[in-house]
Amino acid sequence: MLDLGRTFLQSVERRPEGIAIVDGTARLTWLQWSQQVGRLAHGLKSLGLKRGDMLLSVLQNRLEAASLHWACQFLGIVIVPLNWRAKSDEVDYCLQDSGARVMVFEPVVADSVAQSHLAQKVRRIAVQGASGGDLAYESLITSGDHPVPEANSDDLSLMLYTSGTTGKPKGVPRRHRTERISALAHVAQNQYAYDERTLGVMPLYHTMGVRSLLALALIDGRFICCPRFDPVQALSAIEQERVTHLYLVPTLYHDLISHEQFARTDISTVRKLGFAGAPMHDGLLLRLDELFKPQLFVNHYGSSEIYTFSINQDAVGKPGSAGRAGINARLRVVPLDATGPDTIAAKGQEGQIIADLCGDESFEGYHNRPDANEKSLRQGWYFTGDTGYVDDDGDLFVTGRVDDMILSGGENISPVDIESVLSLHPLVDEVAVAGLRDERWGQRVVAFIKTKSEVSAEVLDAHCRNSDLVNFKRPREYVFVREIPKSPVGKILRRKLVAGEYEQA
Repeated sequence: MLDLGRTFLQSVERRPEGIAIVDGTARLTWLQWSQQVGRLAHGLKSLGLKRGDMLLSVLQNRLEAASLHWACQFLGIVIVPLNWRAKSDEVDYCLQDSGARVMVFEPVVADSVAQSHLAQKVRRIAVQGASGGDLAYESLITSGDHPVPEANSDDLSLMLYTSGTTGKPKGVPRRHRTERISALAHVAQNQYAYDERTLGVMPLYHTMGVRSLLALALIDGRFICCPRFDPVQALSAIEQERVTHLYLVPTLYHDLISHEQFARTDISTVRKLGFAGAPMHDGLLLRLDELFKPQLFVNHYGSSEIYTFSINQDAVGKPGSAGRAGINARLRVVPLDATGPDTIAAKGQEGQIIADLCGDESFEGYHNRPDANEKSLRQGWYFTGDTGYVDDDGDLFVTGRVDDMILSGGENISPVDIESVLSLHPLVDEVAVAGLRDERWGQRVVAFIKTKSEVSAEVLDAHCRNSDLVNFKRPREYVFVREIPKSPVGKILRRKLVAGEYEQA
C-alpha cells in the first residue's frame, strides 16, 4: 500500500503545474510545493529528528502548517497538531504525553509557549517571527530539493488529541494506511473529482481538517488556507478561487450564510456540501439546500478514532439521518447498559453506537491511556459514547452523547430531537437543550435560545405543542442567550449551559 509521502507525489507527477495550495498572496503549484516540502524535510532531518519521533505543531491553517504536515509524512515523523488556542498547561500536557522533542509554533500562541515549563526544554521553531523560538522556520527551508519517501504504510502518521470536554485530552495515534484509506473514502463518499477546490477552514488539529488536506492530494486538488474562520474572508475565497465543495461543521455554515456579505457573493461554483462534527438541525439544513442548491449534500458521522462511522449522501431527503455504515465501516446500536457488542438494540430503541475496530479507518487504541482503552474498546468494538437509534428503514439517527442524555421523571430524553423541532421556528437562530437539576423530576428540560428577533417562551412552547414532539420532551423552561457556548470546532458545550456559563439576552 502507498504511504502518504508517495500519495503526495502522485499529484506532483500527474499535475505538476496545477495550483496545489493558496495562502493569501502565496500560490504554489504541486511542483513548487513539493520542492518546499522537500526543503522543510531536509531541515527537520538536520535537527536530528528521525523516523518515529513526534513533533508538536501549534499552528493555524497556513501554508507552513500544511507543508509541515506533509514533510513529516515523508520522513516518518509523527506530527502532533494542537489547538492554536492552547494554554500553557495544555502545551505542557501534550509535550509530556507525546514525548515530542521539537515544537513548531506561531505568534498567536507565543505567550502560552513562553509560560510552558516543558516548552523550554525542547527545540522551538518559530513561524512568522514568533517570539520565544530558538530558530526560525525560514532557516529550515534554505536547502534541499524534492522530498524522498522514507516512511511506509504501517508507520504512524500523526497523533490527534481529542477535545477533552470531560477530562484530559486523549492521544489518538493513526497510521499512514488508515489515514490514506480514510482520505480515499472521503473522496468516494463525497464524490470528489480531479481538481476539486476546497476551503482549508477546518483546523489541521481536527480530523476533518486533516481529511480535507489529504483528500486533495489524491485528486490533484486545491487547498485554500484559512488561518482562522472569518465569514467575509471565507466568502471572498469561495468566489475568487471558485471553490467547488465545502466540508464544514454546522456552526460555520450558519455563520457563513448569516453574514450580510453572503447575498453579494457568487457561490455558483459550490456544487457539493458536506458536514460533520455535530448534528445539523433541520432549519439550517433546509436553508443551506435552498441557498446553495447542491448536487450532493452529505452528512458524515465519524470521529478522530475511526474517521467514518456512517454516511448519508441525501441529507435533505432524510433530515437528521446519519445514513448507513461507510464503505470501510461496520456499526451497531446496543442498549445503553450493554457491556459488550452482541446485544443489538431493537429498531427505534435508543442506545449507544459502536463501531467495528477491524474497519480499515480504525485506530488501535489510545496513547498512554489504558483506562480509556478499557472503557471504550470492548471485544473488538469501539464504544463511541454517542447515543442513537436505527429506524425501520435501517438508517441511523445520532441523538447526542451518553453524558448529555437528560433523565427526567424516569424518561431518557435526547436534546437533539428537541433542538431540531425548535430550529424550525422562523425566529430561532440557534438552539441548545440541556437538563438542569430539578428536585421533583431529577432533571428538567431547558431550551437555550439565540433569536433572530424577539419571540416569547409562550410562542415557542406553542410551536413545540403543535409539532410531533411528545409532551414529556417539551422544554419546561426557555432561556434567551446572546450566544450558544461552543468548542473551537463548533460542538455545543452543554456543560457550560448547565453550569450557568452564558450571557442572557
